[in-house]
Amino acid sequence: MAYTEVVEVIRARITAGDLAPGDRIPSTRQIVAEFGVAMATASKVIAALRQEGLVRVLPGVGTVVAGGVAEPEPELGRRRILRAAIRIADAEGIDALSMRRVAAELGAGAMSLYRHVPGKEELLLLMRDAAFGEFPLPPVPPPGWRTQLEVSLRSLWALYRRHPWVARTTSLTRPYAGPNQMPYSEWNLRALTGLGLDDPTIFRLHLALFGYVHGSAASLEAEAREEAETGVTLWQWIHAREAETRAVMESGSFPNSVRVFLHADTGFDLDTIFETGLARMLDGIAALLPREWQ
Repeated sequence: MAYTEVVEVIRARITAGDLAPGDRIPSTRQIVAEFGVAMATASKVIAALRQEGLVRVLPGVGTVVAGGVAEPEPELGRRRILRAAIRIADAEGIDALSMRRVAAELGAGAMSLYRHVPGKEELLLLMRDAAFGEFPLPPVPPPGWRTQLEVSLRSLWALYRRHPWVARTTSLTRPYAGPNQMPYSEWNLRALTGLGLDDPTIFRLHLALFGYVHGSAASLEAEAREEAETGVTLWQWIHAREAETRAVMESGSFPNSVRVFLHADTGFDLDTIFETGLARMLDGIAALLPREWQ
């Protein structure tokens, strides 16, 4: 189905009053699920409706039917651009993000964004740092190196949970010293200092811990992207392949896999898997320390 056909359907709903002024229109994911189109097509639908003046973005609410008493939108600025970009990445995935797409979301010309953000690369860095700013660490660390690391790493996991796209925009080898990200590094390095470890070991452990959370979060991002692109949830995907999986398991070639899978009580619960790995990572650090710090 062409995006113009979807636009016609939603336009007709607005004209008929099925969608009244102030009502939220279907999200890009809902459009994908209802009309069987790609995410990029769904994004074009919303952009076209905005260009026609049929819908507008209501800060804190989303895209709604235009009409009624319109709230004045704030002037275009870096903060507003970042909010729009994060909203797009959360709803549609990072692949849907472009300067032109953000401009369409804001009802502005694409070139006007460059007065506030130099380009997409800088936009991604600023978005990531803004996401970190949503999860500030406590002003006073709790006692104990292990508890301190648990606080920061669980907070980082929660960040990835809320914004899965951050996993695609974060690099272990090309770190960005953003004002909201640096407190995480400082927190972890401080937690590991004074335990009898030398600075190179502290640095490597810090990167290993970050790499663990980042690697675990890659599954969150991949699953969010697959669901957005296909409209199929993880459990729907597993159920659709149940017969095929059972045939492989019942072949007798994988007895250990059958035993473990049958007795596993968490399945693909990523939060439980994360906590299991986190505990073992911290156990490994404890094994390096003098007894008085373990």
